[in-house]
Amino acid sequence: MRRIEGDSRVDGFAGRLEAVAGAVVRSPTTADALRGVWLGHALHPLLTDFPLGAWMSASFLDLFGGDRARPASQRLIGFGLLVALPTAAAGLAEWRDTGGGARRVGVVHAGINSTATLLYGSSWLARRRGAHRTAVALGVSGGVVATVGGYFGGHLTLVRKIGTSDASFGPDR
Repeated sequence: MRRIEGDSRVDGFAGRLEAVAGAVVRSPTTADALRGVWLGHALHPLLTDFPLGAWMSASFLDLFGGDRARPASQRLIGFGLLVALPTAAAGLAEWRDTGGGARRVGVVHAGINSTATLLYGSSWLARRRGAHRTAVALGVSGGVVATVGGYFGGHLTLVRKIGTSDASFGPDR
């Protein structure tokens, strides 16, 4: 992580991601909504449970559910793809407020999670074409990549306190 945090080569990608974030988070009201100000809690970590849970459940069905589980698995992958959009938007809203090393790790986190989403999207398309083995391989690969992305996201929230620091709670006494 320290190597990525100190690698200025990532900054060019940060500039490109900033353009995307600016298109998604156009106003302070939108930014507050996506950051979870209305909830009193960061929204992005909460939302990640939906696509990840759907995708991991689909992989479980693929590996252990047999032929009858194929339609349910496809629906779970589709649901995960749909909810990945607001999840990513909430992540971009949080990322816009970062700088330095956390900003660089956020770029890598976004890239890895985008790759996982593309793998799941490809899995969904393969399912539509009836290429079940390919679909399962793509889905499991997406799960592996998403796990790596989760490691980077965990670093941002647990180590760098992005989206998790709330001064209104103060230290435990």
